[in-house]
Amino acid sequence: MRFFFLPIVCFVLPILTKAQGKPFTDTAFWQEYHIPYPFSHNIIDKEVRSIAVDNQNNVWVATKSGIHVKKSNDISWSAPIATAAGPAYVVVTNTTGDVYMGTWNGVYQLTNNTLELLTGTDGPISALCLADEGVYAAGPKGIWILNGRTFLKLNFPIAKSVRKLISDGQKGIWVATDVGLYHCTPNGSRHFVDTSFLISAYVKGLVIDNRNSLWAGGLGGVSILNKEKKERELRPKDGIPSRFVSCLTKDADGRIWVGTEMGLVRFSTNGRRSLIFSNRWLIDDHINDIAFDAAGNAWIATTKGVSAIMKNKMTLASKQDYFYDVLMKRHIRAPWIAGQCHLNIPGDVNSWQPEDDDNDGEFTGNYLAMESFRYGATKSADAREKAKKAYHFLQQLEEVTGGDGYFARTIVPVGWGDRVHDQNRTYTPEEIAEEMVKDPRYKPVEQRWRKSSDGQWLWKGDASSDEWCGHMMGYYFYYELAADETEKALVRSHVSKIVDHLIANDFNMMDIDGTHTHWSVWSPNSLNRDPEWQPDQFQNSMEILTFLKLAYYVTGKMKYQEHYLRLINKEHYLDNMAKVTQQNPAWFIYYDVTMQAYLYPILLHCEKDPKLLQFYRQHLEHWMERRKNDQNPLINFLYCYSTQKQRELNASIQFLTDTPLDLVDWNIDHTKREDISVVSKPVLDELQVDQLPPPSIRQVVRWDKNPWTAVGGSPDMEREPVFWLLPYWMGRYLNMIK
Repeated sequence: MRFFFLPIVCFVLPILTKAQGKPFTDTAFWQEYHIPYPFSHNIIDKEVRSIAVDNQNNVWVATKSGIHVKKSNDISWSAPIATAAGPAYVVVTNTTGDVYMGTWNGVYQLTNNTLELLTGTDGPISALCLADEGVYAAGPKGIWILNGRTFLKLNFPIAKSVRKLISDGQKGIWVATDVGLYHCTPNGSRHFVDTSFLISAYVKGLVIDNRNSLWAGGLGGVSILNKEKKERELRPKDGIPSRFVSCLTKDADGRIWVGTEMGLVRFSTNGRRSLIFSNRWLIDDHINDIAFDAAGNAWIATTKGVSAIMKNKMTLASKQDYFYDVLMKRHIRAPWIAGQCHLNIPGDVNSWQPEDDDNDGEFTGNYLAMESFRYGATKSADAREKAKKAYHFLQQLEEVTGGDGYFARTIVPVGWGDRVHDQNRTYTPEEIAEEMVKDPRYKPVEQRWRKSSDGQWLWKGDASSDEWCGHMMGYYFYYELAADETEKALVRSHVSKIVDHLIANDFNMMDIDGTHTHWSVWSPNSLNRDPEWQPDQFQNSMEILTFLKLAYYVTGKMKYQEHYLRLINKEHYLDNMAKVTQQNPAWFIYYDVTMQAYLYPILLHCEKDPKLLQFYRQHLEHWMERRKNDQNPLINFLYCYSTQKQRELNASIQFLTDTPLDLVDWNIDHTKREDISVVSKPVLDELQVDQLPPPSIRQVVRWDKNPWTAVGGSPDMEREPVFWLLPYWMGRYLNMIK
């Protein structure tokens, strides 16, 4: 494939950047978030067996130690209610505020702050039920109904292992037991145990949906009965995360919440379902009971305490405000680096401190692009000033090394000392031999950190191709959208300097030690003639063409265009790039997808040759067909910017909406779920799930992550929210979010 130089028609040709199509109108949605309410350390048994919320928003729980309450304005739990101390099994409340407690020695009633042990039952009481005709109580020794201040025993022949009671709304009750389901009515009782009615005889949870169908959950899943006949079943293959179903309840919208030993799943009336699990949402995944307060917030009883799933109305704009505030408070460090922060107490964002990361440069490049789009959309002076600060940090990465276009991965104040990652070290010959056998391209870097000439900073060497891609994307969008003429001159000079460094070193980035860095290699001698570099041949060819094209675009200097065309015509780099989507599966990593997405806007907007431009357009369309199911808003909006076409907007909005507010990188383990399968695709050497998890139950997204990853997380870290803010502001700039 040969291309010859065609002169650029107009160097500052204006670029149409508004995607065409019907935009999304930003309307309010329910944003959920988690507040944990653990028990104090002096309470040994933290398992909550039952939970209820009264009309004053006081939360009541039953535990092995007794009944506890959390008052509506408190964050801590009371000691066991004194006269009701001892094992408790169930607690319910009515609309007038009365609280009924099933305990080891009977039923207690709390009315107007007066606690009374009601007479008539023979404890223990394992289940309570409120009905129009009265309060039902049941346990191993029988079943009763409350008559005034005392219980009367009922002559229903049911099993002793009562787990749940609910009213049928017609003066009867459904009873869940270990030996099947009972329907007790004034006309008698019926026992359901056969598999023609139930998945299994072990039933723990019951609820009646808006269609008056009974959901009976237990071992194996959920059986749905209508008029005492089985209608259908819900097993793990139908979205139940565990075959051990423990409880069911219905919220005000008619959704059925199914608690299991692996989190809970909600089934909407329209057939949609959503899963909640992991410490992002729950103190523990083993769910025992669920209750709702007047505002519709869910209170979840688990084996390790109580989790509240709260909800507030938000728009994407107000969610942006929230994330931007978090970004400024905890994720911008001197001199103006956007990055993650370390949590000294895992999960506790109040214990944060800044930390370095190998890809500080790349992800500050993302931040630079974000602020540039924010300026492009709003003309905010604040956005422009912050973009300027981010750009000058990236430029400082080159200045701090004292090199001629060589730049650092990151910098930290010299006082950080031994706080940094990847500290300087030495390697023995044996260690080097071991590493070289594993990776013949391995480079032992003993001095990763060096002190700047002014003594203020430590800078980290061995920058990678990932850094280059992130930097160059940031420079392009800053140059196009936010930089004034003075800043544009700085960008031209800086891009020219770092690309000149590559040209002078046969398209490699040369480290202080006189050898190329581990990953920053684009030389034809490596990519085209060294088989060990074949895994990077297609991707890296695309990268260096982009770097040269951007240098030519911003400077107009012919030498960059000449090297660009030489790599195309003499070294067949365009032929290499053409095979990006044909990469051998042994070499595929999802991070490469992100790098490729960074490059397309530069290639499609900076190239003026019609033939080359047509190649890049076709390449992007073919690439996008393979990526459309990723539901990745960064990819989607970069595509839309590059083509001025609107695509995958619904998937992008769904991602922005579903992303949780919690940015702690909680441990996520999908392998414990029974509703998915663990596979080895799209990345052959990683554990992944066969269904793309929504953002709410993934690891916190950074665009270097494989979204199908099955296991991961590091709760001693909070991720920066640029992963969300960048696509949001791209959507705003493109008029796709109004």
